[in-house]
Amino acid sequence: MNIDTTNARWFKSTRSTATKDCVEVAHLDDGMVGMRDSKNPTGPALVFTPGAWDTFTAGVVDGEFNRP
Repeated sequence: MNIDTTNARWFKSTRSTATKDCVEVAHLDDGMVGMRDSKNPTGPALVFTPGAWDTFTAGVVDGEFNRP
């Protein structure tokens, strides 16, 4: 899948501070959601379908990606 993110409006969590790097998210065409590393804004971005984004964020909330 190749989605153009050139004109995407990226945003960080309101809990982010200016001194910490984090991920940025953008709502793209057709309900797609982009996610990228704020330290590398011109680098690659992950692009999720709406359903995959819902599954991913549910996994984050449930602690699925926490380190042991």
